[in-house]
Amino acid sequence: MKVSAICLGRPERLPGKSYKTGINKQPVSYPVHVDENGLVGDSICNRKYHGGHEQAVYLEGGKTLSWWAQELQREIAPGLFGENLVIDGLENGDVCAGDRFVFAGGVVLEVTSPRVPCSTFAAHMQDPLMVKRYTAAARPGIYCRVLTGGTFCAGEDVLFEPHVGERVRIADVMVFQPKRMTPEQRERYLRAPLHAGMLSQLKEPI
Repeated sequence: MKVSAICLGRPERLPGKSYKTGINKQPVSYPVHVDENGLVGDSICNRKYHGGHEQAVYLEGGKTLSWWAQELQREIAPGLFGENLVIDGLENGDVCAGDRFVFAGGVVLEVTSPRVPCSTFAAHMQDPLMVKRYTAAARPGIYCRVLTGGTFCAGEDVLFEPHVGERVRIADVMVFQPKRMTPEQRERYLRAPLHAGMLSQLKEPI
């Protein structure tokens, strides 16, 4: 696998929206530093739902974006979905919590949770049905925590290391509803290195 694109966003207002968003990301050609908070130089405007240590980096698989290009019958340029990284050769639907991406330059990311589509994404894509389409596709983008920071660049090799413990697919986590889980399902999810907020919800009394 390789990093086919690294993308950064700047605050802007979408048509019909009163708030600013950094969803419109553009690929850059220079090395980018990443730390526990994400990519240096990237704008995250709504930190209630985006960013933080458990969602520091958002990536999409190249295979998944190619699928979307066919599905939507349009070009899917790097950064269009709001992702920081595009990993060539990756299919999002195969990824599980705890899987790791080890970059040639030393950066290590660990998968925590799925990207959940929202009205800002639909407005950005100019498609009012995009939230439903994205959810139904079961190929969610991937949020990661940063285990080892450093600098990476487009074209860099990436090693995919599957999590050796409980395999919980990120696509399944996208419809995360703790109150509807059986005790067995809750225990299974608790054994996976999911987003800390999700694990906290699972530990709450039913």
